[in-house]
Amino acid sequence: MTTPAPANSADNPWPVRTLSFKIADWIHRLGQVWVEGQLTQINHRRGTRTAFLTLRDPAADMSLSVTCDPGLLERSPVTLTEGARVVVYGRPSFYSGRGTLSLRITDIRPVGIGELLARIERIKSLLAAEGLFDVRRKKPLPFLPHTIGLISGRASAAQHDVIAVASARWEAVQFDVRDSPVQGPTAVPAIVEHLAALDADPHVQVIIIARGGGSVEDLLPFSDETLLRAVAKCTTPVISAIGHEPDNPLLDFVADVRAATPTDAAKRAVPDVVAELHGIATLRRRSAHALRNWVHREERVIEGLRARPVLANPLRMVDDRQDRVDGAIRDVRRTVRHLLSLEEHRAGRLAAQLSTLGPAQTLARGYAVVQRTDSAAPHAVRSVDELPAGAHVRIRVADGSKQAIIGPGTITTEGEQP
Repeated sequence: MTTPAPANSADNPWPVRTLSFKIADWIHRLGQVWVEGQLTQINHRRGTRTAFLTLRDPAADMSLSVTCDPGLLERSPVTLTEGARVVVYGRPSFYSGRGTLSLRITDIRPVGIGELLARIERIKSLLAAEGLFDVRRKKPLPFLPHTIGLISGRASAAQHDVIAVASARWEAVQFDVRDSPVQGPTAVPAIVEHLAALDADPHVQVIIIARGGGSVEDLLPFSDETLLRAVAKCTTPVISAIGHEPDNPLLDFVADVRAATPTDAAKRAVPDVVAELHGIATLRRRSAHALRNWVHREERVIEGLRARPVLANPLRMVDDRQDRVDGAIRDVRRTVRHLLSLEEHRAGRLAAQLSTLGPAQTLARGYAVVQRTDSAAPHAVRSVDELPAGAHVRIRVADGSKQAIIGPGTITTEGEQP
């Protein structure tokens, strides 16, 4: 039991030992804890009482010193190597003399393949829920990239395959090769660092992450959440070329393009110059053939149009219409003449009837018309009672008329009028 320290202030500071004791007391209160991590260093010498380990968090750049009895490592059912995932049970301890923190463990358990796969599935579900696997966010590959960024193991078969196949397909292709560990505890930090550098380079238009096949444990870095989120943030298209066809690390789902093998990645990133030239030649032949067929078809259309009567004799339509117009004019004239003849005949008949019924014909037969002219309104006399003595009259016969005065029993004429 440590004695309570006096109140802390600038005038009453704690000694180093007081702070160390307090930290040790606080850490001691944690008690026994279970911790999961990845072994990055194992220092186990025969004849020593303590084995020193380093336990790293695979999702963050953090590590912790671990100590244990060497027999604990020897009794493990699976040989523990660097990069192995383990679950340990122990008590955190703070060494006041050196001011260091370590974890003294009494149990260590390797994480089995089943547990690893279950954790990968949990990460997969989490990232899928966030939309990192959505096809709508995947970026298309450029047709002919200026430079290809390649992250792979140094002098690995995957690196050789990508460069050889891509160069054979397009000799002018350029690579920015970044050698990196592709398994073990240092793989993820190195790959993330190279990925950020290549993504920041404006000349790099495609990034390929390549590795040959391997066991589930070997491919664990390519299902690491830190790496997956770094790939998702890249603005440059990323091709995943991890393992072979059966291998499916989570990088395949986050990357913009999944390649079955490193060779397939090279084929997807670079077009085949021979195939492209052959395709261009084929398209040129098809275009020329289509153009010739179109010209021949249009020539046949023009020949058909020229063979039509309307083009052989352009005025034929006008001539045909002129004949119809002339015929119509003749019909109109004939009709008009016929109507005039009918009307002339009718007018003559009416004139004859008028002549027969008119007063001139009556006068010609010896009749005369007597009109009284001394009244206000001259009128024809119809009765002798209208002819008193002294009445002035006009007597009209066939060849002229005479003025007369009615006397007592006689008629005195005054002269002739035509």
